[in-house]
Amino acid sequence: MDHSMHGMTMDLPPFTVARGLMWSADPIFLVACLLGLGLYGWGVVRLRRRGDAWPVGRTVAYTAGVLTVMLVMCTRLNDYGMVMFSVHMVQHMVISMLSPILILLGAPITLALRALPVAGRGRRGPRELLLALLHSRYLRVVTHPAFTIPLFIASLYALYFTSIFDLLMGSRTGHTAMMVHFLAVGLVFFWPIMGVDPGPHRPGHLMRMLELFAGMPFHAFFGIALMMASTPMVATYRNPPASLGIDALGDQTAAGGIAWAFSEVPSVLVLLALLFQWYRSEQRQARRKDRAADRDGDRELQEYNAYLASLNARGR
Repeated sequence: MDHSMHGMTMDLPPFTVARGLMWSADPIFLVACLLGLGLYGWGVVRLRRRGDAWPVGRTVAYTAGVLTVMLVMCTRLNDYGMVMFSVHMVQHMVISMLSPILILLGAPITLALRALPVAGRGRRGPRELLLALLHSRYLRVVTHPAFTIPLFIASLYALYFTSIFDLLMGSRTGHTAMMVHFLAVGLVFFWPIMGVDPGPHRPGHLMRMLELFAGMPFHAFFGIALMMASTPMVATYRNPPASLGIDALGDQTAAGGIAWAFSEVPSVLVLLALLFQWYRSEQRQARRKDRAADRDGDRELQEYNAYLASLNARGR
């Protein structure tokens, strides 16, 4: 290792020093990601062994979502996020917006309900416990828009513009807890909007779009506030290591630009998914009407024609 790299490593906080390793994995996220991939893979294999299909696109989306979490939390990117506001903002945006969307597109709850075995009569297995959770009052509250939208907004302003952020960044445990919070908030915010997995709230497609656009502008406002500030606003990043050769205010401006620009990408991704779901829903509804018409011999059309005929007879 050359002298410049050695100096940069020594300037990092003690609990983030990677000791020459390419990976500085957060153990909690690493174990959770590997466990999540393993359980999802088990579910897909179990379905296929009994002859049931599972869309490849869902598997790809879920895997990509978990890998994005590993990218920001289980590599040296996590170390630089401790001393560079811009890198931290990449972590925040990915783990709170991109990762949840991809994970939810993978429909892990639907997969679990299909793959887990049904317990015997009078018994409560993992599948029954999951169903009980889905129908619980707690989940109805934490996934309701009146709760998720304010929480989504407060995770930005109440965290970064108070001393809570600096307190959490003072230890590895606090940093991990903050990232778990970001991921959890993203999941409960986008879950009702995506509408892929069953949940307590299943609003219509138009209402989902309104919920999406109700939260996204606040990310842009947050980014603009960081970009327009004349002084560093977060104490943790006011004195970056000299070996990095960065200016604290310039780094904050870059972080604001990332927060502003990144709010657009997930919005477009979710909007496209919603439009596709809406289209497929309309197609299914049209097919159901066609099948109903075939069964009753187009009774509705015949009744309408008879109604028109009666109007014509009255006119005569």
